[in-house]
This record gives sequence, structure tokens and C-alpha cells, in this order.
Amino acid sequence: MTDQPARLPRPGHPGVGQAPLPSPAGRSLLLRCVRAAGGSAVVLALVCVTGAAAQLALPAALGRTVDTLLGSGSPARWLLVTGLLIATAAAAEVLSPLVTGAGNARATAWLRRTLAGHLIALPVPVVRAHPVGDLVARLTGQATAAGTAASAVVLGVTSIVPPIGSLVALLLIDVRLGLACAAGLLVLSLLLRRFVTDASAAARDYQVVQGRLAAALAEALGGSRTIAAAGTAGREIDRILRPLPELSRHGRGTWDALATAAGRTSLLGPLTQIVVLATGGLLLGAGRITPGDLLAATQYAALGAGLGAILATLNRLIRVRTAAARADELLTVPATAHGCRTLRPGPGELRFLRVSVRAGDRPVLDGVDLVVPAGRTVAVVGSSGAGKSTLAAVAGRLLDPDEGCVLLDGTPLPALTSESLRRAIGYGFERPSLFGRTVREAVGLGRPEALVRATTRTAAIDDYLDRLPHGLDTPLRALPRSGGENQRLGLARALTAERLLILDDASSSLDTVTEARIMDVLLAPDSGRTRLIVTHRPAVAARADLVAWLSHGRLVRVDSHDRLWAVPDYRAVFGGPA
Repeated sequence: MTDQPARLPRPGHPGVGQAPLPSPAGRSLLLRCVRAAGGSAVVLALVCVTGAAAQLALPAALGRTVDTLLGSGSPARWLLVTGLLIATAAAAEVLSPLVTGAGNARATAWLRRTLAGHLIALPVPVVRAHPVGDLVARLTGQATAAGTAASAVVLGVTSIVPPIGSLVALLLIDVRLGLACAAGLLVLSLLLRRFVTDASAAARDYQVVQGRLAAALAEALGGSRTIAAAGTAGREIDRILRPLPELSRHGRGTWDALATAAGRTSLLGPLTQIVVLATGGLLLGAGRITPGDLLAATQYAALGAGLGAILATLNRLIRVRTAAARADELLTVPATAHGCRTLRPGPGELRFLRVSVRAGDRPVLDGVDLVVPAGRTVAVVGSSGAGKSTLAAVAGRLLDPDEGCVLLDGTPLPALTSESLRRAIGYGFERPSLFGRTVREAVGLGRPEALVRATTRTAAIDDYLDRLPHGLDTPLRALPRSGGENQRLGLARALTAERLLILDDASSSLDTVTEARIMDVLLAPDSGRTRLIVTHRPAVAARADLVAWLSHGRLVRVDSHDRLWAVPDYRAVFGGPA
């Protein structure tokens, strides 16, 4: 067994490969990313608004300059104003990327911390319902995209200021100029709406397929030795790259939507300018506007019809919103809730009361009533699929039962704080995962060094650690270790628990001598812990105080190994004669 028990997701949990749909919660996450950017978002908004205001004021200043030159006044004042506006717009263009980068980095870091913390706190079945590669894709590239929400929203909002401001300015010069521009803007806005619909669907599907491809790659990397031994590298490459045509199709869909919208806007934009310019020419000929007004109107028509910036910003917002929806799909799943109680003093009695667990419609555990006496050892045995690992997962609250409850010294496990639960219960797995920078961190989990030293001796790994150049401070990534050594390190970590030790095939990779040495210490009557041991070995079951025999999720019988050995079906569990 690995560190998490496999289990099918329940109905209602986000399924693998489902396309997340934008939701109110997803939009809420975008706003939280904007807030996480902190003052950078405010500064960026000020910079962008200032730059947009300078852009809008510039045509009017140029028009006044022209009218002054054609008249009898001095253009010096308007030339100065024009120069200041140009400098302001240029400064905004320079500052915008600098502020954007700082805000994006801050928001992305916040989102990754939040998402990683929530993933760790989620119920194990929910996490296991998603391939590792898919989760990594959400936590890395897609979180990075969602983290740019502040700049995308600010730039998106401020990008509509020039067109709207231009329309208002044209209306102020002459209503007919404004109406000519408004007609073009109306048509362009309808085109952009269609673009948002098409591009959103393509971007959403692209990210889903991208997650599937990452999941396949992670699976292959995890089984690289098996692939090499079987000589199936070519077949695995084909399997990993199988989603590429679909990925390409969705990618082309995004670019097709963008290209179509860009082509239409590039056509309608100049047409709008021509209409405004022609209208302005007629008004100038009729003496209703000045040459400076016509120059300003020409500039405003270019600003109003130049929706390329809006198109690019919309495309960015679509990617950001889709990535946020992928993150929000996980963040909206409730994390495992812990209580506020601490364990009262007790010897470590573990009690299962009518515990049932289902995988879909199939019962994995069915009404299990079991008492593991304090300070004693109970071996859990059964044929494959009997529910042994699920029972072990429920025993330490890696998995909550669908019905019934589990109590440790009379306290229901969900009522305990997370710290109290994990200090009291330790797990040893068949294939343990070790985390931390050093061996000390991976094994000790912050416990005192004396305790770490004691557990490494019990797990028969102390001699191995003493031979390392830096002992317990050896970097974990630089630690050469076999499967058996990894198991013993995981066992040493589990032994730091104070009250209950749960072992799920935790000695399967050990040689007979080492296993016997460890079991001598673990199964000693004065070891100070209650032990629940999932095993396939009759020798381990024989040394336990009691054996809990499971079959098809039901508890068949609890008795000593010697008495059960007289039952043919029990002997068959270990491959013995029926």
C-alpha cells in the first residue's frame, strides 16, 4: 500500500477529465487573486487610467494646437500640454509591465500556496480521483495563468476607456460624429461577444486535455523502470502523446477564434474611421467644426475603432478565467474537517462501530464491529479485495467511513484536532513517501532528536544512517536507498506516534532477519502502543495477540491465529491447504 488508499470518487466529486465551467465561485477566485496582488493592482490601475486619460486628452490638445496655429494665438501653451501628455502616456507604457510583473508574482505565489495547502487538506479519495500529472498542471502552469488575474482585470477594464472616452469626445465635438463611431463600435462589440464564447470553450477544453497529457506523462515517469524492463517505451510514448491531436484541435480552435475576430475588427475598424472622417469632412465644409476638431475627431476615431488591444486583453482574460475555474474546481471541494478536542489520557484502545465504506455501489467494508485492545496487537488478514487496506485507512482517519464511526480511547476521530490525531497515530506503508529536506525532517516530523534516534534503532535503520557522511542531516534527495531501507525509514517515522501504530504491509520489502528483529520490538507486550497490522504473512499473524479475518468487506471472525488455523478457508487466505 502507498501513503493513500485508492478509492473511487463519490457522485458529485469532480471527475477526471471533466471540463470546469466558470462559476460564481470561480469568479470569486479571480477577485481573490486580484486582492492577493495587493497594492500592485491599485498602482497598476492608477498607471493605466493615467495613461488612458493622457491618450484621450492628446487628440484634443493637438486639435487646439492646430486651431491656434491657424488662428492668431500662440501655440506654445498647447505644445507644452501636448508634450506633457505624450510623456505621461509613455511613462505609463514603461511602468505598466514593471507593476504587472510584481503583482502577478505575488498573486501566483498566494494561489499556489492556497491550492497546495487545500490539496493536502482534501479527503484522500478526492485527491486520488485526479491523476498526479493533472494536479501538477493545475498547480503550476494553470495557477500561473490564474495568478495574472489582477493585471488581466485591470488591463481589461482600462482597455475599454479609450473607445468609450473617444465616443464621448466625438459626441461632444458633434453628435453626428459620435453616432458614426457608435455604429461601428456596436458591430464590433457583437463580434467580440462571439469571440468570447468560442474562445472560452476552446481554452477550457485545451486545459483539460493538457491535464490528461500531463497525467499520462507522470504515470509513465513513475513506472519508468517497469517500462524499461518490459521494452515498451515506444508504446508508452504513443500512449502519452495520444491526446495530442485533440490538444491541437482545441488549440487551433482558440487561434481560429482569435484570427477570425482579429480579421473582422481589422476590417471594420478602418471602415469606422472612414465613416467618421467622411462625416467630419462634411461638417468641416459646412463650417460646423474647425480643422482642429477634424484632426481630433480623426484621432478619436482611431482610438475608438482600434479594438486590437481589447481583443488581446479579452483573449488573456479568457485564459485566466479558464485557469481559475480549474483551480476553483478543487478549492470548492470541502477540506477534511477536524474537531477541536485533544485526546484524553488513555492506553490506546481502538474501536470500530458499525463501520461501512462504499466505492460507488460496491461495499468495501460492511458493518464492521471491531475492538483493538489497548497495548495489544491485532493482525488484519484476508484475501485480495477483502478490505484490509481500507480498514487500516479508516483506523487512522485517512478515510472517513460512509457509516459508523471509529473511536480512539473513547473519542471519535473526527472530533480530534489534526495535531492531536497525527501525534497519536502513526502509519507504516508498503511504499512510504518521504518528505522534507533531510532525513531528520522526513523521519522526525519535528519530534525531539532522542525520539528520532530511538525510532531509527527500532526500525533497524540506525546502522545505515550512521554510515552516511552527515547522518540524520543527509539531504533526502541525495540519499541512496533500496526498497527495504525506504520501508525502514517510513517505519521509523511511524514509530514517532504516541498511542497507535498502523502497519499496512510495512515490512514486505525486508529480509527475514531484519523483519524478525523489528517485530521482536514492535510486538513486545511493553512496547507502549496499540498495533494494527495488515499482513499477508502467517508468521506475523501468528505473533499477534488477535487476528481480524476479513472477507468481502465483512469481519468473519476475531480470534487467535492458532484457533483460526483450524479453519480451511482461513488457511486458504495464506495459500495453505484448504
